[in-house]
Amino acid sequence: MHIAPFATEQYFNLYEFSTPHILGASDCETMSVGELLRLAQANVDDLLDLRLGYTESPGSPALRAAVASLYKTVTPDEVVVLGAPEEGIYLTLRALLEPGSHVIVLTPAYDSMLNLADHISGHVSRWPLRVQPGGWALDLDELERLITTDTRLVIVNFPHNPTGYLPDAAEFDALLDIVRRHGAWLLCDEMYRGLERNPADRLPSAADRYERAVTLSGLSKTYGLPGLRTGWLVVHDPALRAALINWKHYTTICASAPSEALATVALGIDEQLATRSRSLIADNLELAGAFFARWPEMFDWRPPRAGSVALVGLNAPSATDYCHALAREAGVLLLPGPCLGADDHSVRFGFGRAGFAAALAAYERYLESRG
Repeated sequence: MHIAPFATEQYFNLYEFSTPHILGASDCETMSVGELLRLAQANVDDLLDLRLGYTESPGSPALRAAVASLYKTVTPDEVVVLGAPEEGIYLTLRALLEPGSHVIVLTPAYDSMLNLADHISGHVSRWPLRVQPGGWALDLDELERLITTDTRLVIVNFPHNPTGYLPDAAEFDALLDIVRRHGAWLLCDEMYRGLERNPADRLPSAADRYERAVTLSGLSKTYGLPGLRTGWLVVHDPALRAALINWKHYTTICASAPSEALATVALGIDEQLATRSRSLIADNLELAGAFFARWPEMFDWRPPRAGSVALVGLNAPSATDYCHALAREAGVLLLPGPCLGADDHSVRFGFGRAGFAAALAAYERYLESRG
């Protein structure tokens, strides 16, 4: 029954709410309930009159319809609303995997994608992104080597956390072709979709391209509303969808009624929220580029193609030790790469928050004080 420690969340639990300068968060700047309602021109009385009863296990019909409208080929019945995006990973892996099932996971990866798959199946192959000058590359030849007709599931995340990598359309098509030829399922985490630096680079959702894809998305990253804890899965296969909902009966049963109501409001202004996040990220990336240009011997800057994060090379004996010391001594929080399965000479920066400039300035003062 042992499962590996959830290193990312354990690390953030130590520092996230006590460290003044957050530079490693993956979410985007949030807002108050009042700000959301005013931006959406919603009637606050609708929320105040909401009955706090149980909701439907698959999600409220209004929210499922709003989610389905984000895709080209998805119906509301193919949407499963989650108590939190994290739940979607658990439900999918529980429904699809058995001991011995072969799983391929694109790495580095958010802990639960790798650790939970290994916990259930005990047969996980890591498919690493390759570092290249100034960025990252997808090794499709390595995927061809790893995948077999016995592979049950391939897990990917685009735009990618923590690297900010995004394949181009041809690479994405080639990936889908490899998975399809081997009859595997695909779990595609699309939590950062909509945060492309160039909107022309946005990929179609895997839900619109592959019948055996399960896609995960939600409001935490692109839309800057992590406190709602609202996420969803898109699942075309009716049998798998039923299995997922059965597992959901053993986890949350249903989502929170207030969260579903506010999520429906948010999806009515989804592009406004995404535009707000993209603008903030663009401004912060400009600051970051100038910062890294001033410290070329300290960092290997790999600008993200999409998303709100980047995995940056760090010239230090141990990124883990460095980040703990940085949080304690300077009140600046970066995430060490090993938390996400990267090497101990890398750190994750996050560019989605309004306090980025002040946090970066505090970090630079610390660097200057150390000569």
